[in-house]
Amino acid sequence: MNVASGDSGPEKLVAPRWQGDGVSKTQYYTATTIDGYIADPHNSLDWLFAVDEGREDEAGANPFATFFAGVGAFVMGATTYEWILDHESLLTRPEKWQEYYGDVPSWVFTHRDLPPIPGADLRFVQGDVRPVHAAMTAAAGEKNIWVTGGGELAGAFDDAGLLDEVILGVAPATLGAGAPVLPRRIMPSRLTLTGVEKRGQFAYLTYAVTPPTS
Repeated sequence: MNVASGDSGPEKLVAPRWQGDGVSKTQYYTATTIDGYIADPHNSLDWLFAVDEGREDEAGANPFATFFAGVGAFVMGATTYEWILDHESLLTRPEKWQEYYGDVPSWVFTHRDLPPIPGADLRFVQGDVRPVHAAMTAAAGEKNIWVTGGGELAGAFDDAGLLDEVILGVAPATLGAGAPVLPRRIMPSRLTLTGVEKRGQFAYLTYAVTPPTS
């Protein structure tokens, strides 16, 4: 799974806020190594592209395309954004953003000035994730919100009780160090395994996440 594009304490169990109420989900969907890293110590994803992805599911559909069809807004951190810019050469080939993400609006959390991608619907933000989540919810309508990465940003959404689902594409690789998939203490009482799927060399694990208790 290319996470950048469609191509290449005690905790009481409570129901997920989206379950059964018609509210869209906020999903953290990413690839991870067996030892729980999403990037190496140099913030590179080169390890990921050495893995046979499994481009289609059993029905012949592209899994990312199927996932992204349900996304109405997405958000990423500055490191993820910069990696996409460089890896996909988006400043010189901005049309590739449209190919991958169309007109779906995206938010980027950053404390520094970053170059926008021409023609992309991007909003650069910082601070509390809650007002940004509210804006994304309004933009997404009935569709879902995708937290692209990194793990610290996903953790901030979980801290605020705004993370509903974690989808991990576990790759047959270990790094020993790097950027952790989700640098938070989340106990089993808050995670419910709802899906397991083998696709190529990846094991896809889906967990429903219940909000932390105060």
